[in-house]
Amino acid sequence: MRSGIDSRDQEPETQRLQRNVGELLQELRVAEVGVQVLFAFLLTLPFSQHFTRLNRSERDIYFVTLLLAAGSSALFIAPTAFHRLVFRHGERARLIETGNRMLLGALSLLMLSVCGAILLVTDYLFGLSVAGSTAVAVALFYGIFWYVVPLVGRVQAPQPLERPESAQGA
Repeated sequence: MRSGIDSRDQEPETQRLQRNVGELLQELRVAEVGVQVLFAFLLTLPFSQHFTRLNRSERDIYFVTLLLAAGSSALFIAPTAFHRLVFRHGERARLIETGNRMLLGALSLLMLSVCGAILLVTDYLFGLSVAGSTAVAVALFYGIFWYVVPLVGRVQAPQPLERPESAQGA
């Protein structure tokens, strides 16, 4: 619960938009590292000696996981490209709205690709029954901490710290 007056309530619209863009781009920089590491691992995997031992279903899991990581990588990079293309064209509000959606999509694809990688490695090591339950457990863990906890806090908050219409100006 907020107490007192938040200095951001007095913040001019242009400053608020500029701060929101900076926050969005900083979040992208932090999260993008995870997908880059996973994507690099997946790209090198077929060149390892043991890849030839994968059965058809494991290769399918690998391929879907690779595509999910590629999609996540594309969505993490997209707001940066968007920012460059609309730089100094008064598009900050649209960048914030679109970039937020891209970032949420990228995080969702990253979660799925991590689960796919866990499924693949665990299937290879222990078999599909252990792999399936492990991947579901990892998905639940990510889902709880990436989505449920923030959304519960959002629902319980008396009011948003920043009004959604603030991003619609400019």
